[in-house]
Amino acid sequence: MKKIAILGSTGSIGTQALEILSRYPQYEFIALSANNNIDILEKQALKYRPAKVAVVNQQKADVLRQRLPDEISVMSGKESLAELAALPEIDIVLVSVVGISGLEATLAALKAGKVVALANKETLVAGGAIVMDAAKRYGGKILPVDSEHSAIFQCLQGTEEKSEIKKIFLTASGGPFRGYTLNELEKVTLEDALKHPRWDMGRKVTIDSATLMNKGLEIVEAKWLFDLELNQIEVLIHPQSIVHSMVQFIDNSVLAQLGATDMRLPILYAFSWPNRFKADLPELDFLKLGSLDFEEPDTETFPCLNLAYEALRIGGTMPAVLNAANEVAVEMFLKESIRFIDIPALVEKAMGYHRAIYNPTLEDILLVDQETRDRIKKDEVK
Repeated sequence: MKKIAILGSTGSIGTQALEILSRYPQYEFIALSANNNIDILEKQALKYRPAKVAVVNQQKADVLRQRLPDEISVMSGKESLAELAALPEIDIVLVSVVGISGLEATLAALKAGKVVALANKETLVAGGAIVMDAAKRYGGKILPVDSEHSAIFQCLQGTEEKSEIKKIFLTASGGPFRGYTLNELEKVTLEDALKHPRWDMGRKVTIDSATLMNKGLEIVEAKWLFDLELNQIEVLIHPQSIVHSMVQFIDNSVLAQLGATDMRLPILYAFSWPNRFKADLPELDFLKLGSLDFEEPDTETFPCLNLAYEALRIGGTMPAVLNAANEVAVEMFLKESIRFIDIPALVEKAMGYHRAIYNPTLEDILLVDQETRDRIKKDEVK
């Protein structure tokens, strides 16, 4: 029996993880968490009966505490995520919270020697060096949940030496605005941006996919997860979203991982690894697929990819600035206070203002993150 904590259980990844993993008797849900959504968390707690739940919003935690039976302990505050992640009885922690809040919880889990199923991009983008160091130092392990990184991870099974890898290809659907010009992007609405052609995701990730920042963050993640150089990571637009990513080896052979656009597949693999479980999930019908197309990304119209490459080239705390600026800009767009094309512009200005700190501590990263957010909100880099 593997005992599981799901941080962000009320979000898109968290709810899908509960749905697919509850089909298998070898998993037990020990802890669940939410930021604000206590209505969904209450239903989950009553259904799966975890020993503990956590709510970041303390006032809502107080409300939930009155609703749940006494045997389910309710924790509160941002620090409760790290406390849940480090519980001694937990075997695997799924980190599926959105944003920088996943960093401290991931570090807590790794320092406790846990297996972390990582679905939070920002953790490795902002703190890649210290996260990978913690995994190595304390015997923790990171298993990728993102469909693209899961695909790379699957393709690399059986590869014994990193030197055998020539490059990897991260695929992107292109989002709802693939083929648009800059003039056309000036007119797109929030409603337009939330209509992803292939994937059903949360609002923030859906906007990141539309700007291609999602793929930019994945470039940074891939560097840390697979210990790659920048010139070994390439992005391809693949509108069908059937090939989730590929690895090219030094003999120029290529392995690809294909599958339906269903996040339950990479979630299940992260938990079943190194095995595979039989699953009643969508199956590819190759006779109905038609063509599989690949294109070069348009980085002039969608500059977020180049911003990510630049942040990674500079290194230090610059990727943390990329991430923080993007989070705030997307939040502003979701509130319809800026235009879609203002998102990369704000990120670029924030990066231009920052002077990177090298070999940063967790405190450095969190301080830079907060300073970047405050600066954008005060219009100092607008």
